[in-house]
Amino acid sequence: MSDMGKKKATIYDLSVLSGCSPSTVSAVLNGSWRKRRIKEATAQLIQGLAEEHQYTANLQARGLRSSRSGLVGLLLPIHDNRYFSSMAQTFEAEVRSRGQCPVVVSACRDPDEERQIVETLISYSIDELFIAGATDPDGVHEVCIKAGLRHVNIDLPGTRAPSVISDNFEGARMLTRAIIEQAQQDGAVPITADEVYLFGGRDDHASRERIRGFRDIKIAMLGESPEACIQPTGYSPAMTARAFETFYESHGKLPRCFFVNSSINLEGLMRFLGQHPHETFADIVVGCYDYDPFGSFLPFPVYMIRQDSEAMIAEGFRILDSTRPPAITHLIQPMLVPPRTALTGPLDALKDID
Repeated sequence: MSDMGKKKATIYDLSVLSGCSPSTVSAVLNGSWRKRRIKEATAQLIQGLAEEHQYTANLQARGLRSSRSGLVGLLLPIHDNRYFSSMAQTFEAEVRSRGQCPVVVSACRDPDEERQIVETLISYSIDELFIAGATDPDGVHEVCIKAGLRHVNIDLPGTRAPSVISDNFEGARMLTRAIIEQAQQDGAVPITADEVYLFGGRDDHASRERIRGFRDIKIAMLGESPEACIQPTGYSPAMTARAFETFYESHGKLPRCFFVNSSINLEGLMRFLGQHPHETFADIVVGCYDYDPFGSFLPFPVYMIRQDSEAMIAEGFRILDSTRPPAITHLIQPMLVPPRTALTGPLDALKDID
C-alpha cells in the first residue's frame, strides 16, 4: 500500500508505541510538555514517532474539544521591511514550537483596516493576538476585549493592554552619540549642532522617544538642538527622498551628520542619492534606527540600531502565559551596530531547498 493510503497515527497509537499515557503524548504534541515537567528525552521520543508515523493534529476537532483553535495571530503594519519580516520569522518559529499554527497579516498602517482584520481573525477563532506597530492599538484592543481575545502590543505601545517595545529613547541616544563622535573624528573642522539632523518618522510613540533621545545627546555633546534640524517626513520613502532633495536645493549639500528614523526612511535617502553624483555624499555620516546589513556596507559610515525582535516576541508570550497581566509597557534594549557589520538573525534559520 502507498504511503498516501496508510492510516495516519492518532494520539492513542503514539501512546502505545511510546509507552506513555495519552495525556503525556498530547502535552508533547501541543507544546506544553515543559510546563508539565515531562523529560526532554520523552518529548523527543514522542516527536520522532509522530513524524515517523505521519501524525497530523486535527485542529478543528481539537478546537471543538478545548474551545481553542491552535491559531495565534500576528498583525503587522507591513511585510516589506527587514525588521518586521524578522519579527514574523521569530514569531512563526515560536508558535510552531508550541504546537500551534501562526497566522501573519498586515494592515498597511490603516487603523480601519487594523480593526477589520482583527475582526476577521476573531471569526476564525484565533487563541491569541500579537499587535505589532499598530496605528491605533487601543482601537484594536476594543475589538479584542469584546471578543475575549488575549492580546499584547509589540513595537508600539497602547494604554489598555500590555506592551513590549524597544527602548527607543536609549537606542536613539546610542545612535546619535555614535554618529556625532564619528563626524568629530572624521572632520577637520569641529561639527556644530546645526549640522546634525534627523529625518523621518511621524507622531507616534517610537518617533517621539527617538527624537527625545536625539535632542538629549545633541544638547549634551554640542550644547543645543535647533528645532529646524528635525524633519519628520513620515515613513514614506518618497516623502523622505523629497525632504533630502529640498534640503539639498536649499543648502547645496547634505548635512554632515544625520539620523534617519527607520530603514524605510533610509530607502528614501538611497532614492535621493541615486539621482546625484558621488561627491554629494562623500563626507556624510549616517545613523539609521533599524538594521539592514546592506545599509551597513554603503560607501559612507552607517551606524544602525538593531531592535531585538526575538526578545520582544519571547516577552510577549511570557505575558500572555501569565494570569491577568497589567497594562504596562516593557522595554527591550536594542543594539548599536557599527559600520561594515553583518549580523545573523532569525532569517538565518531558513532552510535551503535543493
